[in-house]
Amino acid sequence: MKIFAHTRWDAAPVLAAVAHLVFDVYLIVGFQSRPLWASLILGCLYAVSISWNINSISHNFIHTPYFKPHWMNYAFSLLESVAIGFSQTYYHWVHMRHHSGNSDRPDEKGETIDLLSIYRHGRNGEPENVWSYTLKSFFRDSLGDIHQAIAKRRPFDAAWGRFELLAFLGLAAIALIYDWKAVLFFVPFYYAGNCLSSLNGYYEHLHGDPDEPIAWGVSSHKPFYNWLWFGNGYHAEHHYRPRTHWTKLPALHEQIKDEQERAGTHVISTCHAFGFMAPENREAELRHEV
Repeated sequence: MKIFAHTRWDAAPVLAAVAHLVFDVYLIVGFQSRPLWASLILGCLYAVSISWNINSISHNFIHTPYFKPHWMNYAFSLLESVAIGFSQTYYHWVHMRHHSGNSDRPDEKGETIDLLSIYRHGRNGEPENVWSYTLKSFFRDSLGDIHQAIAKRRPFDAAWGRFELLAFLGLAAIALIYDWKAVLFFVPFYYAGNCLSSLNGYYEHLHGDPDEPIAWGVSSHKPFYNWLWFGNGYHAEHHYRPRTHWTKLPALHEQIKDEQERAGTHVISTCHAFGFMAPENREAELRHEV
C-alpha cells in the first residue's frame, strides 16, 4: 500500500513533527532534573520550534497532505495539533483564508478577506506596525467563528478540529497535574513561539504586492533556511502556485524568476524572521519615504 501521497521525502517533515512532540514531552518530564539555565535555553528553543513547525511542517501539510490514506492525514493533523498547541484543522481554515486574500488591503468597509493580512489593522492603507502585528496576532483569532465557518461545509472537520483542541487541552491538564511548575514556566515561551510565527508571516508579505499574483509573497532563497524550513523561503513562488510541493519550489523559481524580476517581486537576503535586519527592506522603506 502506498503511504505517502507525493514523495517519500515527506518522511522528513513527518519525522520532524514526531521529534517536535517528543521534545515537548521532554520539556515537562525533564524539568525537575534540569538546572534552571538549561530550561531557559530549551524554552527559547521551544519558542523557535513552534514557529518552525507552523511555517514549515504544518504549513506544507495544509497544501500537500503527506499521506495517501485519509485516516493517516487526520492522525497526523492530531499529532501536529498537540505539538504546536492548537488545532491544525482550525489553522487550515485560517490559512486558506490567507490564500484567498493574499494579504489584501482593506475594502471600503475596512475589512480584508485575509484575516492574517498585514494591512488588516494598519492605517491609511499602510501595513500595521511590525511589533503590534507580532505581539497582538495571537489574541485576534475567534475560535468560535472559525469553528462555525468550517461547520457550514464540513461538519466532520469542524468536530475533528474541536477534538484536536480538546486533546491538546487535555494533555496540558495532565501535564499540569504531573508538574504544574514546568507548565507555567513554559507558557511564556509558548506565547513567544506564536509571536515568532507572526513575525515570520509579517516579513513574508512586507513589500509584497497584493495586486500582482506573482509578487504576492516575499521570498528568501537562502539554501540553509530552505533546507531547515522545508522550502518556506520560496514564499512568493508558493503564493503564486500554492499547490506546488515543497521539494519542487526551487525548480518553480527557476522557471519564473525572469517574470518575477519584471514584476518586481520582493526578495530578501535573510530568513523571514530576521526581515527587520534585511537591507532590502530598509532600502524599500527609504524608497517609500522618498
